[in-house]
Amino acid sequence: MSRQSRKPFDVGGKSDTEPYARVRLTRRRLFRHLAVAAGSAAAAGWAGDRGAPGGLTDASAALAPQRGGQAVTGLSQEPQNFNPIMPWIEVQRGIHMDLFDAPWKLDPAGRLVPNLAAEIPTVANGGVAPGGLAFTIRLRRNAKWHDGQPLTAKDVVFTWQTLMNPKVTAYSTVGYDQIAAMDAPDDVTVKFTLKEPYAPIMAVLSDMYVVPEHILGKSADINKDEFNTKRPVGSGAFRFVEWAAGDHITLEANKAYHGPGPYLDRLIYKYIPDLTVMFTQFKTGEIDITGTQGIPIDLYPEAQKLPAASAKILVTPSTTYESVALNFLNPLFQDRRVRQALYYGMDKRPIVDKIFLGLVEEAETYVPPQSWAFDPRVRGAHKYDPDRAKELLEGAGWKAGPDGIRVKNGKRLAFENSTTSGNKVREQIQQLLQQQWQQIGVEMKISNMPASVLFGDFYRLSRFQTVLIGIAMGPDPDHTFRLHSKYIPVRGGKGRNAIAYDNPQVDRLLEAGVREIDQAKRKAIYAKLQEVLVIDLPHLPIYHYIGLTGIKPQLQGYQPNSNVVEPDVTSNLWWWQR
Repeated sequence: MSRQSRKPFDVGGKSDTEPYARVRLTRRRLFRHLAVAAGSAAAAGWAGDRGAPGGLTDASAALAPQRGGQAVTGLSQEPQNFNPIMPWIEVQRGIHMDLFDAPWKLDPAGRLVPNLAAEIPTVANGGVAPGGLAFTIRLRRNAKWHDGQPLTAKDVVFTWQTLMNPKVTAYSTVGYDQIAAMDAPDDVTVKFTLKEPYAPIMAVLSDMYVVPEHILGKSADINKDEFNTKRPVGSGAFRFVEWAAGDHITLEANKAYHGPGPYLDRLIYKYIPDLTVMFTQFKTGEIDITGTQGIPIDLYPEAQKLPAASAKILVTPSTTYESVALNFLNPLFQDRRVRQALYYGMDKRPIVDKIFLGLVEEAETYVPPQSWAFDPRVRGAHKYDPDRAKELLEGAGWKAGPDGIRVKNGKRLAFENSTTSGNKVREQIQQLLQQQWQQIGVEMKISNMPASVLFGDFYRLSRFQTVLIGIAMGPDPDHTFRLHSKYIPVRGGKGRNAIAYDNPQVDRLLEAGVREIDQAKRKAIYAKLQEVLVIDLPHLPIYHYIGLTGIKPQLQGYQPNSNVVEPDVTSNLWWWQR
């Protein structure tokens, strides 16, 4: 059937349960693809600037960077762990980017730029062997840890081994578990072999922040080591100074950094849980950057009126979407009719038009509209239809009780929803959902908590009922990390499938998507995945994020980057124009 002739999606209909055939990719096909990709990468500048190791293209490169000063970033969530291997939330990853280095970085255009690696492995430079399963990374010779010890290939191998160590509570093994073996034949060479073709491997390694073997290799228990919270030692552009819990984190410039910069003397991260207070401090000059969560949408009109000399307001697309995450360990949400009823009972227009002033787009799945993998047919899949919601709940055996809330077998159709305390926008969304779902006979109780509690074991180990949460896709459409049944933490999986979603068809599609290398064929696989998700609804998507960030206009080198969770990936390039 042609793409044009396929029927539009019906959220209330039956899902396609046909098994999806695993895509078979021969080594010969993979080799041909990598040969073409290598040429495209070179044309796009993937080889990086050998004269400026570890740096991304700086929009203000025409100006000579000036050294000195500090930048103060406001954070509405407080980082709790500085070890990049351990479970993290977005604000933590930003600080990991300051303190540590990965083999390469992703720039705002999605291009790979060398960091610890001297060059990006390609077929042309011998970094990718014929067959496409064997890779060689050649490291820079001048990278050092903050304690002065040299960073070597043994550290890279140790990092991978630690991620895969079952005794370590790693943030994820997704992608890393596709590596069959990794070794260090000498101090500047890393060799690894894949078990099978794996399309996102380069994106995965862009987020593998290397940790020191000479320190953590001696740890009795990495999960509890003081390295994580008191004495992190990295190789990044900034060194750890202090964490004053509940107040701020201070980092200082690494004068021996192997890349360009850093040009600033210090980075200070100030913990400000109330976003309105954060915006006020931005206006008064107490902070220079509104960090994660940025400027609340209700303050955007005021932000636009700030003098250009004192504020620059950046509006950028994001790969994150807001949704209601459902806990599939709760029998209530195992019934797809209940999930679909909640979605039919959700009216997104007041959220999009009134709360977000029409600046965001409704979401149907995790794939953002700017992604090459986005299937435009999913637009409009969701319809607000409270009557259909009531029909589905009636069919599922939920009958209206005396107070209007539905009851089945003596149990009320009620659940809690949690989100980050102090986030006024999310609190508004909760209130709207509470009202909308009450109209279809569903009781939603609000139970909010600090981010450090919410996104700790409460979320990771599936102790919640429902959560209002932002989830990022990243540069690649692979969402195995969040949706594959193999990566459910509460079942021992090292991923972020905290909703405990288990759908064999989705598992097969995710597996097929990473085995196929040809982008057009991958797009077809992810189109099928999106078709399944808008029917099965593991999450109830609401809207795709935009970034509303305030920075001081004199701060140069700051680059919004939707391919990473935080723009700190370029903090080594930040400098003050005086």
